[in-house]
Amino acid sequence: MIIVTGGAGFIGSALIAALNKRGITDILVVDERGRDKCKNLENLSFADYVEKNDFLRTVNEKKISTDVESVFHMGACSDTTETDAKYLRKNNYGYSKHLAQWATGAGVRFIYASSAATYGDGSAGFDDDEEKIDSFKPLNLYGRSKQQFDLWAKIEGMLKNIVGLKYFNVFGPNEYHKGEMRSFVVKAFEQINATGKVRLFKSYKPEFKDGQQMRDFLYIKDAVDMTLFFYDNTKINGLFNIGAGKARTWNDLVKAVFAAMGKVPNIEYIDMPESIRNQYQYFTQAEITRLCRAGYKKQITSLEDAIKDYVQNYLQNNKYLIGV
Repeated sequence: MIIVTGGAGFIGSALIAALNKRGITDILVVDERGRDKCKNLENLSFADYVEKNDFLRTVNEKKISTDVESVFHMGACSDTTETDAKYLRKNNYGYSKHLAQWATGAGVRFIYASSAATYGDGSAGFDDDEEKIDSFKPLNLYGRSKQQFDLWAKIEGMLKNIVGLKYFNVFGPNEYHKGEMRSFVVKAFEQINATGKVRLFKSYKPEFKDGQQMRDFLYIKDAVDMTLFFYDNTKINGLFNIGAGKARTWNDLVKAVFAAMGKVPNIEYIDMPESIRNQYQYFTQAEITRLCRAGYKKQITSLEDAIKDYVQNYLQNNKYLIGV
């Protein structure tokens, strides 16, 4: 059996879809009920669905099945604007500790979602070398909660036996439920349909022109392929960046959306809210040398091709789910 926490979420449900394509259906989904994201599980095959708190209780009481092969721990609060530090520490850090301790003790493969948010403003670089973890200063509480677990795993020596994946800006089908945390590809698509133009934040650093702030954008299909690489290669452990390895500008992204929709670009630059100016990342770019050296060889989809696929094969057809 394979366990996917956060299995009804963005990356989790996309993983399940990919596992189904391999003919794998003996999957236990762990997540919260009563939210729109459960639609992500429509047309997917899995053995059972368990509430996240019930699952943790089963783990703590040592009543979990003995036939578990692997755990993809994708579940977390990923809201970068969340201000409840106690909740994030319990949900993102404490929960992960319990699962990691159980999995390593039971000899179960443990692959968990870290985040590029741990890198903060990028002044310490974007190197996934675990020896550099201590130098990173996340800009928000979400990033700190992920950083706390990475540090704990390092201190406990667990990174020799588990896999941590630092996902960068992942976008694509199955993200519709994320509200304000959806990718800007979706938001740009909606803005163009509604107004014929897209609004981007102005830059407040002289070295970056308006719209030239840069991110490492990665298509969900590539993120899933990279994640499953570690499922297929059980002897490879440690921290790894999951990104395209190439930073692109917000202007590039928006122009690609316009192109996919067959429209002429129309961009308006607006003031950035004061509340996020001190937390805004002007540049992110995954260093993926370790991933490539580990043996990952698949070609990564270009930003333009990824957006074209997302817009034309999903968004324009009101098709929001992988696997449908």
